Amino acid sequence: MLNIFDGAMGTILQSAGILKTGACPEILNLNNTAAIIDVHKQYISAGSTIIETNTFGASSLKLSHYNLADKVREINIAGVKNAKAAAQGRCKVAGSMGPIGRFIDPLGDISFDEVYKAYFEQAHALIEGGADYLLIETCIDLQEMRAALLAVKDASPAIPVICQMSYSEDARTVTGTDPQTAAITLEAMGADIIGANCSTGPEELLPIVKILADNCRCPISVQPNAGMPHLIGGQTVFPMTPDDMGSWAPKLVEAGASFVGGCCGTTPAHIAAIKNAIADQSDPIRKSPLKRLALTSRTKTIFIGADLPTKLIGERINPTGRKKLAAEIKTGSFISVKKEAVEQTNAGADILDVNMGVGGIDQSIAMEKAIKEISQIVPTPLSIDTSDPKALEAGLKAYPGRALINSVSAEPDRLKYFLPLAKRYGAAVLCLPLSDKGLPKTGNERIAILKKIITAAKKFGLHDNDFILDCLVMTIAADKTAAVEVLTALSLYRSEFGYPSTMGLSNISFGLPNRPLINSTFFAMCLAVGLDAPIINPYDHLMKNTLLAASALNGKDSNGQKYSLYASDQAVDKPTAIIEITDENIIEAIKQSIITGEKENIAGLVERALKNGHSSNEITENALTAAMNIVGKNFGAKKIFLPQVMLSAEAMREAFLKIKEILPAQLAKSKGTVVIATVKGDIHDLGKNIVSALLENNGFKLIDLGKDVDNEKIVRAAIENDADIVGLCSLMTTTMTQIDAVIASLKEAGSTAQVIVGGAVLTQEYADSAGADAYAADGVVAVEIAKNLTNKRKNDSFPQ
Repeated sequence: MLNIFDGAMGTILQSAGILKTGACPEILNLNNTAAIIDVHKQYISAGSTIIETNTFGASSLKLSHYNLADKVREINIAGVKNAKAAAQGRCKVAGSMGPIGRFIDPLGDISFDEVYKAYFEQAHALIEGGADYLLIETCIDLQEMRAALLAVKDASPAIPVICQMSYSEDARTVTGTDPQTAAITLEAMGADIIGANCSTGPEELLPIVKILADNCRCPISVQPNAGMPHLIGGQTVFPMTPDDMGSWAPKLVEAGASFVGGCCGTTPAHIAAIKNAIADQSDPIRKSPLKRLALTSRTKTIFIGADLPTKLIGERINPTGRKKLAAEIKTGSFISVKKEAVEQTNAGADILDVNMGVGGIDQSIAMEKAIKEISQIVPTPLSIDTSDPKALEAGLKAYPGRALINSVSAEPDRLKYFLPLAKRYGAAVLCLPLSDKGLPKTGNERIAILKKIITAAKKFGLHDNDFILDCLVMTIAADKTAAVEVLTALSLYRSEFGYPSTMGLSNISFGLPNRPLINSTFFAMCLAVGLDAPIINPYDHLMKNTLLAASALNGKDSNGQKYSLYASDQAVDKPTAIIEITDENIIEAIKQSIITGEKENIAGLVERALKNGHSSNEITENALTAAMNIVGKNFGAKKIFLPQVMLSAEAMREAFLKIKEILPAQLAKSKGTVVIATVKGDIHDLGKNIVSALLENNGFKLIDLGKDVDNEKIVRAAIENDADIVGLCSLMTTTMTQIDAVIASLKEAGSTAQVIVGGAVLTQEYADSAGADAYAADGVVAVEIAKNLTNKRKNDSFPQ
């Protein structure tokens, strides 16, 4: 059965004069119930089968802006009661839960647990009120959605949960998550319905719906805007008519959506048009996704399977037998951990194994930090390697994606503690054929143990695409049949389970001479009988050569293209050794550290460069600026995403601070003064905060006025500080018109500042209509625009 959502609430209330600029929309659940019930009734009459409660911003973190954090329960229960009163049993009620407006650390300043607590409190109230669904909507960060989903599931395992991410025109969220990654991660965590809403119109969301439908089995929902807004006669106008919107609805259903509605700019007339357009359609016919093991990071998905190219699991983030790495982890330094992550990824690792097994430390703290640090700097999915349940949960909670657990054996404690965590956090499981009875010798013994693990895992709710099987390699120096039994096991894994396989190979040669030869030969034999994801050192040229040659021979490298590239000097993924930093390459080292966001060691590198005769100008131009130019290009090309940009900007700030500390006179002058604010009535400042951080870290003087700022305050700050630039942000369609009001006031007051505007609902056309000097689609673009505008202003101030 197809379901019809409702449309926008705030714009209707505002146009009717009920919702005043700057007021809390959710408090109307208590002090103007008649108005809220009336809007619900309009949508029900239009054909909505599900209506959303007026609780989008009713978490404690959002209500605190209005000093209403103590009314979370009261407001949310009232929101459900109002919707139920309007419905009278004619439709279902979805409890709406919007984003909290802050990034979870390390991207932001709030913890995962704090966000979880806020969502849990709101979810509990909505459930108490009687909601039929809980709708987590308009999320732009996968980690926040994970926290919200966990909270809702804990509040009530039974209530259906709808998870809707918000995608930009490039089909990624602000922090870089693509629809495929979102679908796989959220379904694994237990989302009942997965979808997309807001940001764009139905045309842009159509391919996103298709991707979501192709990558999960659960129903798909979609609630597009009525196009992107325009400024006409001082009013915000959405371009899509009800008939326009209706014409897209059948296409959205054909693409896979069985829940269709509207977001910003949509009205009861739009919903009626949608209902009429799909009245004769039934649920979409969808193909089941292929049964493959998928792992995700925040921005990337990789698949492992017999019909796919072999994936490499990098083994180097492991302190076992590595005294320097162990010592750094023990002291709380993660410089080497991060370098290994970057360099293994560059060397071709598809997955990174992360082990914090150092004696005398709290491994849960170390694992949490390692996972946060690594997931910020590389897109490579992670394998969490630990025998400590607390460390495992810390890592799984901190990881913004679908991780691999390394490993689950048939030992009672592993089954008892690790499998529930795998289910809770949506992780995949590396099954190790080891039991409390000791090491298995034969392939059949391995099969028996794995069957026990898989049976137990399925009782906890895991499925066939959640497993990868280890072969547990032992040395042939102690057992002449060790290699034969592994090869037998690999063949049996294919025939008995059909799941992908993995293993570390180096144990096979322990105690023998010329170990690399034994290892590489054994590797080739394993690849021939079904090894899918070996755990190896990705810097090992012999093993990499063996893999590429084997892939060409077994048909996984079409016509030997990758092998040929690797063998030539043109290879882009050829492993390179870690280059030692010298006085001669220090500028390049600083540049690379900025690009990779190594903020911990950048100050030391800058100090070394200055002491060895490099000028501050040379460091700034040839290292810092050059690095950020590359970061900006990579961001524009979608090679990196916001987390990496923020990390590079932080590293650049540390570099500037060190130069200023040693040579204060040479960095005394900023690049320009920027007054920045979110306009009156808009309490969202996430985008503004990103832009502020990037501008400040690039050498601008920032005067951040915050959110919901009066026009007069913005103008006064611009005049008093002789601002070069005024940055204005609006996320809400109901506050967009404040943009042109502020610009008009600035001009009237005689301000010469250039105005840059931005926000999810703004467009270049809107910016032009409002009289802005520039429109910034994101923070990186904002920095480049600010540099260009300030340079132009300085040049114009001097006669030629």
